[in-house]
Amino acid sequence: MPPHLQETKRVVLDYHDALDSVCAASDATVDDIAKALGSCVSDDYFWRGMHPFYEQHGAADVANVFWQPLVRAMAPLQRRCDVFFAGDNDVDGGATTWACSMGNLIGRFDGPWLDIPPTRRVVQLRYAEFSRVAGGRIAETAMFLDLLSVMRQAGQFPLPPPTGQPGFYVGPRTGDGLLFGEQDPAEGRATLSVARRMAEDLSEANRIARESGEERLPHDVLARCWHEDMLWIGPDGIGSSYTIERYRQQHSLPFRFGLTDKEFHGHVARLAEGHYAAWFGWANVSHRPRGGFLGLPASGPTEMRVVDVYRRDGDKLADNWVFIDLLHWLSLQGLEPLERMRHQLGIKEF
Repeated sequence: MPPHLQETKRVVLDYHDALDSVCAASDATVDDIAKALGSCVSDDYFWRGMHPFYEQHGAADVANVFWQPLVRAMAPLQRRCDVFFAGDNDVDGGATTWACSMGNLIGRFDGPWLDIPPTRRVVQLRYAEFSRVAGGRIAETAMFLDLLSVMRQAGQFPLPPPTGQPGFYVGPRTGDGLLFGEQDPAEGRATLSVARRMAEDLSEANRIARESGEERLPHDVLARCWHEDMLWIGPDGIGSSYTIERYRQQHSLPFRFGLTDKEFHGHVARLAEGHYAAWFGWANVSHRPRGGFLGLPASGPTEMRVVDVYRRDGDKLADNWVFIDLLHWLSLQGLEPLERMRHQLGIKEF
């Protein structure tokens, strides 16, 4: 393994230690959090977050916009990491190096967050975080969260019932997702190869759909790269599915029939190490809802910002954790679930 991957992991783990220590204190101020971030990130730090946080620049803005309001509402925050690895970015030919961390942030939901009412119970916030390391510091972060899951936990879920199972999350079946040590580079190349072949199958299916209108993705096409007992862990609003058959019924077909004119726009980062791979885009794909997806009507063109984290078992993929910025996707269609919640709760008038 190239030694710089271990250095990348060290930088990100030091960042976790510094940030998690201060986020465990309910009285942590913006300055406290900015100081912790500033000890680990570059002067020109660039942070991407989901709706309504979007893009921020510098430790102070990230602390003020995202971390301190979250800590104020849910401290003590605790990170429960299930997957952690690093890799050179396949998108830019290895010019940049990234780490991927995925798991849950848990806390006590004792104060409002984004005006979501507190429950005074433990809250689980699924996250996937990508960190680009350069010069011994974190230069760039992409932080994806399952915000709709928090709304559900607070009794404020804004969408029709999902086709998959909501609120379902497990870590890797093999319990080996924390790749703190060195890994065989050949394993990472094999994992990325399978993930890329799977994505190529989907791109080919999109091309056929545009040309012929045939949206069905056959079971045998999925089985080229997926184990029959694959587990697809989707975001709240879509839900999770177990086995190819149920994934096809509960997500693939609703997605393919409910959204048309699909165009793939590439990834910002795509990396693999050992049996794990991940990528994210900003945005990955554009399309046009034609009615039915998430139980919603047709609308104009929109886009999705998506994270995929994969685990390979042998020569096929076994687990897939997915994050989609659905609040951003909905906002582009004129739908604002957080605003609707505020109106319903009397926090904001029409």
